[in-house]
Amino acid sequence: MKVVDFLKQKSEILAKHPFELKDWLSPSIRDYWIEFLNKAHVTGWAKAESIVSNGESVQKTAAIEIHPEAAKLMEELLASLGEEIHVGNWLTVDQDRINRFADVTDDHQWIHTDPERAEQESPFKTTIAHGFLTLSLLSVLTDSVDPNNQKFPTAKMTVNYGLNQVRFPYPVKEGSRVRARTKIQSVTPVKRGLEIVQEISVEIEGCRRPGCVAESVVRLYF
Repeated sequence: MKVVDFLKQKSEILAKHPFELKDWLSPSIRDYWIEFLNKAHVTGWAKAESIVSNGESVQKTAAIEIHPEAAKLMEELLASLGEEIHVGNWLTVDQDRINRFADVTDDHQWIHTDPERAEQESPFKTTIAHGFLTLSLLSVLTDSVDPNNQKFPTAKMTVNYGLNQVRFPYPVKEGSRVRARTKIQSVTPVKRGLEIVQEISVEIEGCRRPGCVAESVVRLYF
């Protein structure tokens, strides 16, 4: 049998009996594979819920209804997983913006708000933006708050669901220009919508290292 025929035959067998693949997997990833198959089906999606029956935990599967617009968007986003889907416009982080953020948060540490002292004592020779200021700019840098240029125009509502991880590899110096680059990491159906995990990297103009890298979780409702 030719190799191509063998591979074709195996793929057809796996398509008919997908759960047999779990026997080939190591125990460390077998549970993840089974959970994935329970949630993702060729004809639709399901949500696993744990219930108690006769004193024992039992898995109950409840179907999730997907809005047609959500299904369409999910298909588009899944096709672009891992690819850069958005590069924002440059935005200047000047001293006035840093000072206003310091006033709002009551964080007036001299490395942010005292240019003269920063020039003398800071290794960066200038003031730097608060890390949380850089983080707070993600919405505008990704065009998420522009009513005339919405990232997901078919959704009725977009909700910031949180962050999985945040790092500040390099400080954003006063006067620097920054912009965001976005990749889609995952798309999951949820009740009445989709949950999207995005990797957002804040690029500093002329700098090799980013000012912020974050996993942002948003939920879209249709």
